[in-house]
Amino acid sequence: MLAIAGGKGGCGKTTTALGLAAALARDGGRPLVVDADCDMPNLHTMADTDRSPGVDAVADGDSIAAATHRSTVVPGVDVLPAGSASGPLDRTALRRLGRARQRVLLDCPAGATDAAAAPLRHADAALVVSTGEPASLDDAAKTARMAETLGARVAGSVLTRTDEPPSAVSGSEGLARAVEPVLATVPEIAGDVLGDRVGRTSYDRLATALVRRNV
Repeated sequence: MLAIAGGKGGCGKTTTALGLAAALARDGGRPLVVDADCDMPNLHTMADTDRSPGVDAVADGDSIAAATHRSTVVPGVDVLPAGSASGPLDRTALRRLGRARQRVLLDCPAGATDAAAAPLRHADAALVVSTGEPASLDDAAKTARMAETLGARVAGSVLTRTDEPPSAVSGSEGLARAVEPVLATVPEIAGDVLGDRVGRTSYDRLATALVRRNV
């Protein structure tokens, strides 16, 4: 499982999870995006699916397939919304998701709370999302350190709302070592970044970079 994590709300975690999943689907897979932010869920809104059933149903014993939804916004991607769950993502649900045959992306909460730590404890790796703002980068570095402490290997980061290519950002002043390497950057796009050609290309590059790193 890959945790899509970040220190600040609004840095683009949910969009990144869906954009990366769409890129993986274009490459022939059928990934599953899970809303791990049960206290402030918005995956179902962005993916245009119902909120229930969701992770609460999986925790109660329903099959993952029975609780997932197919998004019309991101074709080829399955979505497991929060349902009526609250607090940290249930450990039973996380263990079951860890055994899923499809690629699982966990859309994590921001911050350093128990809710943010729960998916990181079960994830195989973490992708850190940040804008290029210093405060967001500082929080991203804290998230990266927390992920490593909890056993999730940090695969790298993606910077949103920047027109700079990864090669120009990597190693730059103000970029914490903890969020290196920068695997992709996503420019500021007016409107639907998931449907925009430039946005799709950015997420395709991110997917390729992750595959090269065996994530």
